[in-house]
Amino acid sequence: MSNPQHLQYSAEHEWLTAADEAGVSTVGITEHAANALGDIVYVQLPEVGDTVTAGETCGELESTKSVSDLYSPATGEVVEVNQDVIDEPALVNSAAFEGGWLFKLKVTEAQAGLMTAAEYSDLTKS
Repeated sequence: MSNPQHLQYSAEHEWLTAADEAGVSTVGITEHAANALGDIVYVQLPEVGDTVTAGETCGELESTKSVSDLYSPATGEVVEVNQDVIDEPALVNSAAFEGGWLFKLKVTEAQAGLMTAAEYSDLTKS
């Protein structure tokens, strides 16, 4: 599995895009995390307008194996949630870095210690 080079990664297995011209970044979980969870059957995401804090829980992912907390890799205001993932949670498994994104965030502060793709690959190999 290959982690896209243009993303930043958290130790909790979330990814974050660079902010666009409006200061908005996209958040998702990594393919590594999706595979470890197994078949995702339910997604609970923050709501549009919610403020989330870097490193703190902001939702849950439920799979056939377990329930896992979702952590925000940045602080900011949620500006969009991926309704497709709410309607079809398996998108997280099949397209973790594309259609399986979770929410978009107007970032005010990124989490300290976000990793590059290479650093994240090293973390997941151990």
